[in-house]
Amino acid sequence: MAQRGRLITIEGVDGAGKTTLARGLTEALERRGIPVSLLREPGGVEVSERLRSLVKDPALTIGARAEALIYAAARAQLVEEAVQPRLASGAWIVLDRFVDSSLAYQGAGRKLGIEEVRALNAFATGGLAPDRTLLLSLDPADARTRAGDRAEGPDRLELAGNDFFARVHDAYALLSAAEPDRVRTLDAAQPPDEVLACALTALNDLL
Repeated sequence: MAQRGRLITIEGVDGAGKTTLARGLTEALERRGIPVSLLREPGGVEVSERLRSLVKDPALTIGARAEALIYAAARAQLVEEAVQPRLASGAWIVLDRFVDSSLAYQGAGRKLGIEEVRALNAFATGGLAPDRTLLLSLDPADARTRAGDRAEGPDRLELAGNDFFARVHDAYALLSAAEPDRVRTLDAAQPPDEVLACALTALNDLL
């Protein structure tokens, strides 16, 4: 029987560089001979990608509770269809966002309550927890500037106000402080290659 794989999640506010790190980390693990899949949230499988299009559409009005439920549904399908089978086969997964995103964005940002959103997502994932979470820490104003420089227009969540993103940022800091063994905070203001080097250092004990 293959040894169970590792689930590595990448978190942070929009514009912190999660996608860049996820790609770089996946390539670095492949060079080490580790079987690895790169997935994103919401998305990664067809049902979840459709839900992604729905929840991010700036033309739609979606209530906070409905938003949390849509993210949880997308996550449940991703875990069942892609994450758990890959982990069982011994593969590693680099996942761009996971439950911590909902705790920060819906629990704190939308003021639904972190513990309430945690309970919802424990059901959605069957209690699956990452082996390591890499939190990209960046001042919300700097992150929004980066996000605004992207070619595509802002999605529905990115249109939320400064107070919303301040709550998200603060929630991530609290989540990191509560689970220092799982969550490792990286300075996202560094150049991408330095962020990647720090990420690999943060995974040394798993490698």
